[in-house]
Amino acid sequence: MPVAERVLLRSVTMWLLLQSLLLLASCLHSAAAFPKGCYPSEEEGLKTFRCSNAQLTEVPRDIPNDTNKLYLDSNRIPFLPRDAFRDLPLLLELDLSHNAIASVESGAFRGLAEHLHSLDLSSNRLVSVSKDTFSNLKAKVNLSNNPWLCDCRLQELIRTVDLAAGSSGGIVCDSSTQEEHVGKAFLQVIADTDFCNVYKKTTDIAMLVTMFGWFAMVISYLVYYVRQNQEDARRHLEYLKSLPSKQRRSEESSTISTVV
Repeated sequence: MPVAERVLLRSVTMWLLLQSLLLLASCLHSAAAFPKGCYPSEEEGLKTFRCSNAQLTEVPRDIPNDTNKLYLDSNRIPFLPRDAFRDLPLLLELDLSHNAIASVESGAFRGLAEHLHSLDLSSNRLVSVSKDTFSNLKAKVNLSNNPWLCDCRLQELIRTVDLAAGSSGGIVCDSSTQEEHVGKAFLQVIADTDFCNVYKKTTDIAMLVTMFGWFAMVISYLVYYVRQNQEDARRHLEYLKSLPSKQRRSEESSTISTVV
């Protein structure tokens, strides 16, 4: 083989080897950036990032920002902070089921309103969540199998979100402002009970009681003040009667003008 061809073949071989090393280094670097147990994939043409059962205690960082489906289920995540998913503008599905989520900060799902169509928060430790948490979300939300406190706050939340099909029966009262509702499906309870109306009535009654208390205090003070002045005037008049007539008339005039 001519020398020129051998040099060319060696150059091509070295170039291919260098490209392979660079590609391998890139893959190793990407893998090292992800938490243990997390990996990217492609499912049905959608870019997916799976962290299922990865012993996570927080939402991982450095999730590829072109992710369409994110699985964080079966971990130990206790809460969702504000802007937890703000760098995932193309996210369509978010699975947070089977975690230990007990708190969701307002704004946790900010940035997902446009594209997200599925949000799974089932089987967590949610007791009470503000309706503003899901503000502007168009996604179907699964809130089943959480230890919910059935009250006005939950009623407002349920009216705000679009529940995933078949999930409403799993929203059960673990506790309630009314003991007889414990263990019942929330949608069954609110068919007969308006928690927010009950709360409003209770607030109105408390306000009326407070106003009546203040009014009674003011009246009591006025009655005490008038009686005290009358008693002082009576004693002074009795004192004047015991004085000589000339001095008495002078002081009576002064007392009467003061009382008036």
